[in-house]
Amino acid sequence: MKKLLLNNGAGFNLDLGLLLIRVMLGVLMAFYGYEKLIHFNEMAASDFWAKNISFLGMTGAVPLALTVFAEFFCSLLLIAGLLSRFSLIVLAFCMAYIFLVVFPMSILSKGENGQEFNSAFTYFIIYVGLLFTGVGKYSLDAKLFNK
Repeated sequence: MKKLLLNNGAGFNLDLGLLLIRVMLGVLMAFYGYEKLIHFNEMAASDFWAKNISFLGMTGAVPLALTVFAEFFCSLLLIAGLLSRFSLIVLAFCMAYIFLVVFPMSILSKGENGQEFNSAFTYFIIYVGLLFTGVGKYSLDAKLFNK
């Protein structure tokens, strides 16, 4: 009966859950990055990236390129489970920067249908959680780097 409940949280269940979280999170964030990638030139020239976003004194194309690297390429690495700790650190840093600097400390904001939760904060919490748990045995990291 215990096998049917799938509630022991060890082995297969844990690794399958981490795989599902990792893949869904990676796919969702990769869509954000892909949109920025295919519209890179027009976004880099926009007032938002030229005037509102500054990373280490750089504006325009440089912070946008770093964001594309994090959101698109690191998300693809996360989906595959390759260099996952590096990818999670980069993604968590990107989301923390968005949460703390771009939209300063706005966890909740007034939306059309009531309160809206800041998605960058949500992604940040999940990335940090995955940093603590690891990405599971269904990853390229586990296949390539486990002894």
